[in-house]
Amino acid sequence: MKCQGGLSLCGGVGVLADRRPHRSHVPMTAPYPPTHWIPANRANYTVSNRPRAYPVEFVVVHVTQETFQDARRIFQDSRSKVSAHYMVASADGYIAQFVREKDIAWHAGNWDYNTRSIGIEHEGWIDRPEYFTDALYRASAKLAAAVCDRHGIPATRDHIIGHVEVPGSTHTDPGPHWDWDRYLELVTGG
Repeated sequence: MKCQGGLSLCGGVGVLADRRPHRSHVPMTAPYPPTHWIPANRANYTVSNRPRAYPVEFVVVHVTQETFQDARRIFQDSRSKVSAHYMVASADGYIAQFVREKDIAWHAGNWDYNTRSIGIEHEGWIDRPEYFTDALYRASAKLAAAVCDRHGIPATRDHIIGHVEVPGSTHTDPGPHWDWDRYLELVTGG
């Protein structure tokens, strides 16, 4: 596993000097879960210097409508013009990182939201709730809590949103089977 610049992620634990106010019950310096670097093709995201270039204000929850491996191939195909920062596997909660948080993943279908958000994809289909496993929810919630903590994002439904809630979105994910109450409770340590 590689470490991200500015934040020690080796061993899955992120440590920052804490200068931010407490927000929505997310523990300060929430630990990042272990992630594995699988880079998206450079043609599928924009290199940036966030949060200096753009403030990060949202976490956008997605569902792939593909298997993990098929979505990985899409992110690595230079012709696809799509990516996400992270993807969580259904069976075991494995997390891969495809785009650095400082860079802009092309996940929301809205440039303004792309610049101001971290995208987390989840393996599965919106009409197949069996893909929304306990392992997937727990790993994703731990990741979302760490992202919120790192960027000072309030861990609320106003800031942790579904792809369907992005203005102008043509997508319906994460869909009607995504358990928002459970997810937010896990994110905040409920």
